[in-house]
Amino acid sequence: MFKKVFFILVFSAATLGVTAWGFFGHRTINRLAVFTLPADIFGFYKENIEYITEHAPDPDKRRYSDAAEACRHYLDADHYECCAPIDTIPHKWKEAVAKYTEDTLLAYGIVPWHIQVMMYRLTEAFKEKNKFRILKLSADLGHYVADAHVPLHSTENYNGQMTGQNGIHGFWESRLPELFSGSYDFFTGKAVYIDDVQKAAWIAINGSFAAVDSVLRFERELSKKFPDDRKFAFEQKGNLTVRMYSPEYAAAFDRSLGNMVERRMRESIALVGSLWYTAWVNAGQPDLRKLLEHAPTDEEQKLITEQEKKFNEGKMIGRPEEQ
Repeated sequence: MFKKVFFILVFSAATLGVTAWGFFGHRTINRLAVFTLPADIFGFYKENIEYITEHAPDPDKRRYSDAAEACRHYLDADHYECCAPIDTIPHKWKEAVAKYTEDTLLAYGIVPWHIQVMMYRLTEAFKEKNKFRILKLSADLGHYVADAHVPLHSTENYNGQMTGQNGIHGFWESRLPELFSGSYDFFTGKAVYIDDVQKAAWIAINGSFAAVDSVLRFERELSKKFPDDRKFAFEQKGNLTVRMYSPEYAAAFDRSLGNMVERRMRESIALVGSLWYTAWVNAGQPDLRKLLEHAPTDEEQKLITEQEKKFNEGKMIGRPEEQ
């Protein structure tokens, strides 16, 4: 009987995981990015901060309904080269397609290129003065920028599955922020205009790729020092009791990383705010007090409803990074 109960508990823990920074992390990054904005656009984003915050996880939710979504969240840089810096992948999409084929790029992730696509769409939304699309695309762009700052979004060994470290994905980017972000320093200064969005996106993913070895090595070494009864703990999540990495083990991992998680979150916040600001400037600095109130079209509303339904069913399309 005990074995059956134990299996249910462990299985529940696996299915409760979330991708990327976790819903908590993504909401935190988008919310704090609002406070980096200059006065000309701060009022608009502050007025709509709850939308920007609550819809930060939407791209992850779409992974349950849209087969094209998963590859937008990562770049398996080690499929192309062994170590940082990433200097063999062309930064321009057409050149990368010519070198590797589009199918290959889609198979191993397109996050830096997708950030550029999202910037174009957000700029167009500002030009159109379409409030709904500005907010939706701002929330989505924040998500992809944050994902580019996650080391495990830059490697084929995205969940430690190749090195016997299954679960490290959610450990680094969900468990640690949830436990320790209250003590992190998130002061970034003000958003700035980004002259080269393409370059900024690649700097973000390069920083992530450079940190992969440390993330995996530190956890592997730490694991040798902790027996399972100290490495894991059972916690209540909603109506379920789940097995999680213990606060003690998480604290030791966080210390071994130095300020890596804090720094990557802070860099995410700074770039998200700067890209929102840049899109607004590139659109001609429209007066955000005079936006057009567009409700979602019937097609957009249908997609939103379908996405929420599929997410609640819990069947992710693509690689299950958190399991």
